[in-house]
Amino acid sequence: MEVIDPRVMRDVLGHFASGVTVVTSHSDTGPIGFTCQSFSSLSLDPPLVALAPARTSTTWPRLRDIGRFCVNVLAEDQSGLSAAFARSGVDKFAGVAWRPSPHGSPVLDGVVAWIDCTLWAEYDGGDHTIVAARVLDLGADPDRRPLLFHRGGYGRPEPREA
Repeated sequence: MEVIDPRVMRDVLGHFASGVTVVTSHSDTGPIGFTCQSFSSLSLDPPLVALAPARTSTTWPRLRDIGRFCVNVLAEDQSGLSAAFARSGVDKFAGVAWRPSPHGSPVLDGVVAWIDCTLWAEYDGGDHTIVAARVLDLGADPDRRPLLFHRGGYGRPEPREA
């Protein structure tokens, strides 16, 4: 079997635009979260979403232990939040406004959408963990537009024609 160069794979798959999320929860020591670009809808019945944190994530194991979390879909003007929640060893919530979801996880102010979840299952995904999560509650702001990640950088969708 031919070996695929990881750099080529990253470049080619970077042509697929994706949204950017921040996954949050509330621990005994306060709110925690991380940036997660790999996110999608999975099932309507039962209501499930999928996300794929890197195996190197130090935050995902803590969220897994809590068992409940909120997926925050970032808006086009929130690239700073994406960068802040991608860092390790810092207070990611410093200066970040949020409110508790119906199940207690942080919903970041100004997001396009939020999905309150409970852990459903985990699967091996190579250098990532594939997480299936059951949707408990959700909401969206139809006036906000999503932050997109495409070819290694942030972008935004073009406005719809009237």
